[in-house]
Amino acid sequence: MSHRRDAIMMKKIYIETYGCQMNVYDTEIVKTVLADNKYKLTEEAEEADIVLLNTCSVRENANRKVFNRISHLKHQSKDVQIGILGCMATNFRKQLLENPKLPIDFIAGPDSYIRLPQLIQ
Repeated sequence: MSHRRDAIMMKKIYIETYGCQMNVYDTEIVKTVLADNKYKLTEEAEEADIVLLNTCSVRENANRKVFNRISHLKHQSKDVQIGILGCMATNFRKQLLENPKLPIDFIAGPDSYIRLPQLIQ
């Protein structure tokens, strides 16, 4: 394994889940995929190098919370990477990636979770 890959996988990842019960289930899948690929998960957003926000596009309140949370996270640390997961990533892909007020590093819909380690790299 290369030194670069070792450094990437030493980064801490924090996951927040918003919205529907399916997102809670999907978060468990994401945790398993990341753990199987030797990523370290943390329970504190402040400790994380990468924050994944798993959210539902159906619930408007969840969308609003995520937008506010992105701003808060970037205000706390300019270096934190932010990924959006869930159906919000699928249904609002273009709006998320093209909005300069939302400094998102990557998005992954439910069909992309298995590729999440590659997206993080």
